[in-house]
Amino acid sequence: MTPPDRSFAPSANVAQLKESATIAVSQRAKALRAEGRRIIDLGAGEPDFETPEPIRRAAKHALDHGATRYTATQGTIELRTAIAARATVRRGRGEVISPDEIVVSSGSKQSLFNACFCLFGAGDEVLIPTPSWTSYYEMVALARARPVAVMCNPASGFRVTPALLEAHATPQTRGVMLNSPVNPTGTVYTHAELGAILALARERSWWVLSDEIYLRIAYGGAATSSLDVAESRDRLVVVDGVAKAYAMTGWRIGWTISTVPLARTMTAFQSHTTFNSAAVSQAAALAALTSGDDVDGAVNDMVAKFRERRDAALAILATEPAIQVIPPDGAFYLFVRAPGAGTVSDAGTVFARRLLEDHDVAVVPGSAFRTPDWIRVSYATELSQVEEAIRRIVTAYAAS
Repeated sequence: MTPPDRSFAPSANVAQLKESATIAVSQRAKALRAEGRRIIDLGAGEPDFETPEPIRRAAKHALDHGATRYTATQGTIELRTAIAARATVRRGRGEVISPDEIVVSSGSKQSLFNACFCLFGAGDEVLIPTPSWTSYYEMVALARARPVAVMCNPASGFRVTPALLEAHATPQTRGVMLNSPVNPTGTVYTHAELGAILALARERSWWVLSDEIYLRIAYGGAATSSLDVAESRDRLVVVDGVAKAYAMTGWRIGWTISTVPLARTMTAFQSHTTFNSAAVSQAAALAALTSGDDVDGAVNDMVAKFRERRDAALAILATEPAIQVIPPDGAFYLFVRAPGAGTVSDAGTVFARRLLEDHDVAVVPGSAFRTPDWIRVSYATELSQVEEAIRRIVTAYAAS
């Protein structure tokens, strides 16, 4: 009897899917630590701070009072009301944003995927300013649309411009992914820059997915939201969450602010995938948004520490004049050009491998962001570790 064929071949839905490079680096660093290596992990995009105590206290209270069951697919009315109230204040213009325009999901990553899957499909093209977060390209592709990488200029901090977007647009262009502050570069778009991009998108009838998960982590004053500048929200989806600003990556709460028809569609889609986000996590997110000065003070302290680490890292990198780095105005990343860029194939991956295997420093190769000559360095770890790791990077760079 012929044994059954137990070989595995993935479906066409995921045949081209690539593992998240950022997660892969973190897992490799953890594996080396388990072997006894003293790895400094500058790969993860995760704040190293504890979730503020008032949020944790609210979560414990919620658990003790029954936050263990299903909620509405769209999110609890209390959390959606708090999100809508904040968005209304931000929006101004006398425009009231309704809780019905909010969909709460299990992290901003799911929020982004929901929007991509519900807006784009076969034959559509979506413009992605590059470098951008690695998952944007995969999400668009999973929706069976075509991600179009719009390569930006490092001389301008890799900012995308309306002219660049127009140069890559076709009659099939249906949307554009925006992110500010930007992962991986830390670039922050000004009010005028963001306004010009949104004006072009409105003129071309493109959907804009504005990822604002790092919005509160900015060093030159408050970063601009698309809600601040958009003339119309008819084709705007703002994506946010509690992961980065409130050090709540493990709580898995994100949301979209869009229109009622799109919110209904994303809610229906989510009802067949994950249903609702964890009830206790929604209670914690509500506390993050409504606890006032206690939580906001903790956020401000965290941002101040990120700024201190950024400044220390930039000062050490400046001791090697040959190193090219994008000075970040937000988020908690440095984008550094690898040695051999322009002459060595995939120089960022080569350098990242050398840093990990020979210098015990984990970073993410730029190929994850469609920029193979660069590496992303996270400074979301304590100052002494950041300084030591950056010194090792400078040493490795000088020896290349």
